[in-house]
Amino acid sequence: MSENPELAAWVVRACAELGLEPLGAGEQDAILDLARDVAHNVARPGAPLTAFLLGVAVGRGADFEEARARLVALVDEG
Repeated sequence: MSENPELAAWVVRACAELGLEPLGAGEQDAILDLARDVAHNVARPGAPLTAFLLGVAVGRGADFEEARARLVALVDEG
């Protein structure tokens, strides 16, 4: 998980506020990696939008890792 204690505390608080299970270390890192790749390879504003879209997909029943992998592949396509 990110080494930033403020970020870690924020994520815990945000999950609690929204009634969500806390993110696992792997999930948080995977989301941050995806956002970084989108910001650097697509467009900076695409990072939060892509993270949101991933969350919507997972909320609608998509498998987190499968959906994330599909988005990573899309970024890699350019």
